[in-house]
Amino acid sequence: MEIAFALFETSVNVLESALFLDIDGTLADIADSPADVKIDTGLLHLVERIHRTSGGAIALISGRSIHDVDRLFAPLRLAIAGQHGIERRDASGIVHTHAFATAPLREMAERVRKFAVGHPGVDIEEKGFTLAVHYRRAPDLGEQVRMLLEQMVAALDSTFRLQPGKMVLEVKPAGRDKGTAILEFMNEPPFHGRIPIFVGDDATDEYGFTVINRLGGHSIKVGPEPSVARWLLPDVDAARCWLAQLMRNTHTGQQ
Repeated sequence: MEIAFALFETSVNVLESALFLDIDGTLADIADSPADVKIDTGLLHLVERIHRTSGGAIALISGRSIHDVDRLFAPLRLAIAGQHGIERRDASGIVHTHAFATAPLREMAERVRKFAVGHPGVDIEEKGFTLAVHYRRAPDLGEQVRMLLEQMVAALDSTFRLQPGKMVLEVKPAGRDKGTAILEFMNEPPFHGRIPIFVGDDATDEYGFTVINRLGGHSIKVGPEPSVARWLLPDVDAARCWLAQLMRNTHTGQQ
């Protein structure tokens, strides 16, 4: 992978791009709890400028729910793929959801809560369509959490799968991921016909990178882990600097 700043030697700019951005670990540093993550004013203003300049061709692609992303980025109201694409708000404001049986998730959540009582540091995040179990505060429990969730998912049919992340394991419906969400956006205005760019950091973002590569766009990995992404940024600060430079290059090209 090459450092993504080399992209500015090409004609990449906001006006011709469809920009897709992960949040945790990409735009904001990961915290012990997802509730502890904050979006500062500088980043909020940068995202708002990109949204305005691009004509709305920017979407946040997250494991968080749409409601939670809206909370983080208030008062902005952006296109969002939440819960790994299971729910999606398009650029016109219409929310699309993919129906599935939620009872198994509620039953799993109850079993994990009982496990967490005796295992401090395990945090449960019920998002409505997915169930995330965080063990960042108790990394030694990661293997036990994995075995518990694998057992529960195996007892179900193939409608659910286990999705690993950074110090988190998530149970989610099969057939939906960040890649499918990006494909849906790319078939809609104002994304359609633009060059897609996806910036992400985690294993869940690999689905998005694969789709971007297939579409001939620019896949950008934040962090040193192996990835199918074609470009690299070392950390969150570099990702934010890259976005700011993208805006500067766009304005320079307009002059």
